[in-house]
Amino acid sequence: MVNVFNFGAAGDGQVDDTEALQHALEAGDGVLSLNPGTYRISRPLVLDTTKQGYVGIRGAAGTSRIIMTGPGPAIRLIGSHEGTATPSTVKPQVWEKERLPIISDLEIFGEHPEAVGIELRKTMQATVSRVLIRQCLHALHLVERNRNFLLADSHLYDCHAYGVFFDRCNLHQTIICGNHISYCHRAGIKSLDGDVHNLHITGNDIEYNNRPGEDESPNGEPTGAEIWFEAREGTISEVTIASNTIQATVQPGGANIRVYGSADSGGGGARLISISGNVIGSQSRAIDLEYADRVAITGNTIYDSPDLSLRAIHCEGLSFGSNTICWRGTPETPPKDGILLEHCTNAAITGLATRRMSAGSAEAGGAITLRKCDAVSIGESQILDPLHRGIELEDCTRCRVTANTVLNDVEPGTMQQAIRVTGNSHGNLIQGNLVGGAAKQNIEVDEKANHVAGNSEV
Repeated sequence: MVNVFNFGAAGDGQVDDTEALQHALEAGDGVLSLNPGTYRISRPLVLDTTKQGYVGIRGAAGTSRIIMTGPGPAIRLIGSHEGTATPSTVKPQVWEKERLPIISDLEIFGEHPEAVGIELRKTMQATVSRVLIRQCLHALHLVERNRNFLLADSHLYDCHAYGVFFDRCNLHQTIICGNHISYCHRAGIKSLDGDVHNLHITGNDIEYNNRPGEDESPNGEPTGAEIWFEAREGTISEVTIASNTIQATVQPGGANIRVYGSADSGGGGARLISISGNVIGSQSRAIDLEYADRVAITGNTIYDSPDLSLRAIHCEGLSFGSNTICWRGTPETPPKDGILLEHCTNAAITGLATRRMSAGSAEAGGAITLRKCDAVSIGESQILDPLHRGIELEDCTRCRVTANTVLNDVEPGTMQQAIRVTGNSHGNLIQGNLVGGAAKQNIEVDEKANHVAGNSEV
C-alpha cells in the first residue's frame, strides 16, 4: 500500500492533491491508502487496470475525504472486460490484472455541479463498500459494459440527479444491499436503456429521492423516483427488489418504483421483475408500470399514495397479491390509494387487505379499476370502505371478480356501488362476493352480457 503523504499530498483540504494522488496510484503496488485528511482534486483519479494491474483505493475507516472541484468523476475505474460472467468469456488479462477492484472507507464530496463520485467502465467484479458520496451529479455512474458489480454498506446522499445510474450500460450480475440512498433529486437508482439483467436490490433504505415543488427535471422527464427503470430502447430483466424501505415526500409525477418498457418490445423491454417484502409509500404513485411483462408484486406494505398505489398500463403476466394498502383509513384522512389496470392481460389481483382506497370519482372508477383489460382476475381481497366504489370493470372481457369482500361501514356512506361492470364489457364472471353498504346498488352489471352468480349482500 502507498502512503500518499510520501508523494507530496497535503490532505489539508486546501492544496490541490490531484498530481500527488495520481502519482501515488501509478507508482505504487496497486492499493492507494488515504491517510485521515481532506484531499482536494480538480480532475479524475484514473485507476486503469489495463495499465496498472490490480487496483484499489482505501480510506482510513471513513476519516479520509476527497473533494472533487472539477467536472467528471472523482474516481474513474477502467477495465477491458468485453465478455459476460461466464468464465470462458473472461480473458486471462482480466483475471491476471483487472478483477476485483475495491473502493472503500472514504467520503467523496462534489464541489462542482458536474462532479461525479465514481465511474465504472468495463470492469469485472468491481466492489464499492463503506463509502459516503454526496453533493455529486451522480454518486455512482456505470457506463459501457460492466460485470458482477457489488455496492454495500454505503451512503449515497443528496446528489443532483441519481444515486446509482446505469447509463445505457450493458450490465449483468449486480447486488445493491445494505445502503442508504437518499435525497437524490431525480432517482435513487436509475437504469436507462442499455442491457441490464440480474439486478438485486435488497435490504436498503431508499428515501426522499425527489425535489418537492418541481414537476419535471431540466430535460423534461418526470422526476422523483426511488427506483426508476426506463427501458424504452433497452432491456431491464431479472430484477429482485426485496426487503427495502422505499418512501418519499409526495411530488407531482413522482413514484416510489417506476418501470417503463417499450411498446415495440412485446413485453421484452421490462420483464421478470419481483417486488416483495418492501414498505412503499408517501409518493404520488407507489408502483408505476408501463409495458412490463411478468411482474410479481407480493407481500408489500403500501400506503399514502395520493394518485395510485398501483398503475399498470399495457402489462402482461402481472401478479399483485398479499399486499396491504392503507395509511390510516379514517374518514378525516385525505383521499389516497387505489389500483388501476389499463390494457392489461393475463393478470391477477389476489389476497389484498385494504381500507379507504379513494381512487376514481363518483361518476367513474373505483378502488380497483380495470379498463380495457382481458383475462384479469380479482379475488380473495378485502376492500373495505372504498370512497366511491369497490371494483369497476370498464370495457373488459373474460375477467373474473370472485370471493371478495366489498363493504362500506362509513357514515354517511359515499360508496355508490360495491362492484360495477360498465361500458362494452362482456364474458366476465362476478361470483361469490360479499358486498354491502352501497348508496345506490351493491352490484351493477349487465347480466345478459356477463355471468353473475352466488353473491351475498349484507
